[in-house]
Amino acid sequence: MGLFNVTHPAFFLLTGIPGLESAQFWLAGPLCVMYAVALGGNTVILQAVRAEPSLHQPMCYFLSMLSFSDMAMSVATLPTVLRTFCLSARTIDFDACLIQMFLIHSFSMMESGILLAMSFDRYVAICDPLRYATVLTNEVIAGMGLAVTARSFIILFPLPFLFKRLPICRSNVLSHSYCLHPDMMKLACADITINSIYGFFVLISTFGMDLLLIFLSYVLILHSVMAIASREERLKALNTCVSHILAVLAFYVPMIGVSTVHRFGKHVPRYIHVLLSNIYLFVPPVLNPLIYSAKTKEIRQAIVRMFHRIKM
Repeated sequence: MGLFNVTHPAFFLLTGIPGLESAQFWLAGPLCVMYAVALGGNTVILQAVRAEPSLHQPMCYFLSMLSFSDMAMSVATLPTVLRTFCLSARTIDFDACLIQMFLIHSFSMMESGILLAMSFDRYVAICDPLRYATVLTNEVIAGMGLAVTARSFIILFPLPFLFKRLPICRSNVLSHSYCLHPDMMKLACADITINSIYGFFVLISTFGMDLLLIFLSYVLILHSVMAIASREERLKALNTCVSHILAVLAFYVPMIGVSTVHRFGKHVPRYIHVLLSNIYLFVPPVLNPLIYSAKTKEIRQAIVRMFHRIKM
């Protein structure tokens, strides 16, 4: 018997929000607004960084990468979410579901890696400012971007194949309006130990390690800032980190909540699973452009100038 000669459904059935099926059409409006803000806001950030020479600096290049990953995440989930909520079209082909699962987890891992790179940028800028320009050159930034992208796709490449070897015979109904690996595994009628171990390994070795290194970078940053004699200079240094800290919280807090509920919340109501997963996927792409445009003066001014040129 071949490795993939197992029973698979031709399609999966996606689910909106359990218990609110009658209101799903009305929930489509807020979801469309969130997608519009995510895609529009991140597009504006990318265009502002491209067009404004004053933003051609390491932190803004990393922000462009973050905006790209947020847009890619939104595009990966947009078709099935809107079809489920607007048209009540719940079906997704088996292979299309595998592709969406791979893309969602890959872009999520990419965002984690970019947030780590941004923490390194803040560390060098505050702890070793005299070497900032020589450490974070364009070549180094491009190399870090390629490394983050390659890590995401290489580490997650086995995931669709590990799932495809599992027979699916219990049901074909997923808990969300998109495909996630933990949700899909629950439908298997075979031993999922290998998938669980691999998923846990990926979670700890990438997201967990990234979060640990981000935390350590801020311990070192705080140590350096506390050594500054002037209170005003200390606050100024810390203020340059606020946007990044908010972006880290917007990404990791929902992710930790989703992971915890999926692994240990067997008795948690189903709508809690769905709510946390939706927050995890939808909130960071919406908040990140708002955070950086509101908290970073240079980006805000560049956006204003860009729209002023458009009006002229």
